[in-house]
Amino acid sequence: MHILIKNKSLIYNNYKVKCALGKRGIGNKKKEGDLITPKGSFKINGILYRPDKVKNLITKLRKKMINKKMGWCDDPKSKKYNQLIKLPFKFNFEKLYRNDDIYDIIFVLSFNTNPIIKNKGSAIFIHIAKRNYSPTKGCVAIRKDDIKKLAREINRKTIVKIL
Repeated sequence: MHILIKNKSLIYNNYKVKCALGKRGIGNKKKEGDLITPKGSFKINGILYRPDKVKNLITKLRKKMINKKMGWCDDPKSKKYNQLIKLPFKFNFEKLYRNDDIYDIIFVLSFNTNPIIKNKGSAIFIHIAKRNYSPTKGCVAIRKDDIKKLAREINRKTIVKIL
């Protein structure tokens, strides 16, 4: 089964939940920092999670624990652009070990991964929404309970379709 994202809803089978999207909505992502959630179909390349905040994460996908030295490069000048990196790092990056809980669980989407095109956009994830579902920088965000439930249900063949 596939995950469908449209009109600020995430739908999987008969399961429909509210989601936050990029500040400028869903569209054709043109460049890094444009605040657009990219339209398209994407694989889930794996799950990153905080073991200190998420116990017993059950999934069929490859999962990796987030530690204090992990980040995601969002700097087009770096050879590691749109990739997981180890801190310290001399280029711009997003810290994955955060205090605001939004990255306690992350589904890494295959946006701009094969090949990676500099400045097309990076770090497009499904992650945990803020309490008020405020807009993201381009990701899809849902409640923590919903992302945990999805993690149990999905598999390597699951496609995320953003319309």
